Amino acid sequence: MRDPSRLAINGANGRMGQALQDLLHGDPRFQLVAAIGASSEWDDAPKLDVVVDFSSPAGFDAALAHCVAQRTALVTGTTGLGDSQRRALTEAVRAIPVLHAANFSLGIAVLTRALRDAAAALPDWDLEIVEAHHARKLDAPSGTALALGRAAADARGQHFDDVAVLSREGQVGARPGGAIGFSAIRAGDIVGEHIAMLATSGERLELSHRATDRTIFARGALIAAVWLAGKPAGAYSMDDAIAFRGK
Repeated sequence: MRDPSRLAINGANGRMGQALQDLLHGDPRFQLVAAIGASSEWDDAPKLDVVVDFSSPAGFDAALAHCVAQRTALVTGTTGLGDSQRRALTEAVRAIPVLHAANFSLGIAVLTRALRDAAAALPDWDLEIVEAHHARKLDAPSGTALALGRAAADARGQHFDDVAVLSREGQVGARPGGAIGFSAIRAGDIVGEHIAMLATSGERLELSHRATDRTIFARGALIAAVWLAGKPAGAYSMDDAIAFRGK
């Protein structure tokens, strides 16, 4: 058995940071050596094998800079990144291994794979993505729903921005061929539900995932972290991690 990976959590005071710390108790795969709650704390950060980042766009910058400088693997699920931050992340993969995902659920990773296959096999079927989340969620559609739509568009050889229909209201006319439609539900304490619906005359195929416990996202991030530590520089996905895990 290999030595435990030396891990830091960025965004340790947040909900995901707390969930990660709870899971790390007694986990022999990791040694938690830093729990970063503020950007200034990176100044004294020790040598690490991997950083798991669930912070804010402001907190993300310091974590990325530290990882690039120290050649440390980065697993990040921080959302709301600006264009310059996305460019910095793209540049960083030349120097370090990076796994950036909108959703760390293993089930969502498998759903994404299944949707790619279905969208490619049924290129002329209508595709709608329906997502539901709790009433406090600020963005819509969810990052996961958009990622599913992009995966389907790629599988069909489409440019996502050309085919995405993010909202409908009023006299919108007939559904355009090749469109990928999105619907968002916000209610109660729904953790997360995503349905990809492919439909044609006389039949419909639905691929769905429902999350009932937010711990699944922290658990998936740790699976990604133990897999990513020590990998060559490059951009990786949860699909890569689960493909390895299934062998």
